[in-house]
Amino acid sequence: MGHRLSKIYTRTGDEGTTGLGDGNRVPKDHPLVEAYGTVDELNSIVGMILASDIPPAVQETLTTIQHDLFDLGGELCMPGYVAIDAAYVTRLEETLDAFNEPLPALKEFILPGGGPAAAACHLARTVCRRAERRAWTASADSEINPATLKYLNRLSDLLFVIARVLARHENGQEVLWQRKQP
Repeated sequence: MGHRLSKIYTRTGDEGTTGLGDGNRVPKDHPLVEAYGTVDELNSIVGMILASDIPPAVQETLTTIQHDLFDLGGELCMPGYVAIDAAYVTRLEETLDAFNEPLPALKEFILPGGGPAAAACHLARTVCRRAERRAWTASADSEINPATLKYLNRLSDLLFVIARVLARHENGQEVLWQRKQP
């Protein structure tokens, strides 16, 4: 394979459109562009977490997720292309269960925080939720792989659990939401 990005600027988007992977040009705020752009943002935040001192199991999991997110973004960018399947979702569920098993049960919501990597993981979780919403919005006019939608849903859950793991790793404390008493 030759050089894929030999020229970084193309000037083709100067009029407010961008090219999808199938060659079609769409407005830069098209629902598919919003969806894969949010997935790209999520991937960048996962990269921030990976730049931290985190346990090897979390490092391995998040690195795999970064590759998954490139596959997922490719799906959203190229209508008709499928890369994510049920096995991706199952892997997330199994990983989530393994990370969650030793954690104490929750009785209240957790406020985002717990240490720098944990806080970044909470940010990733919220951006993942937005990516899922954007993908659902795009699904109104474009065919979106159902496994992709499930993947984003499970990933936000996994990121929540990983944030809890990282809070403990960083010797941070989870701050539980305190209900206002009337």
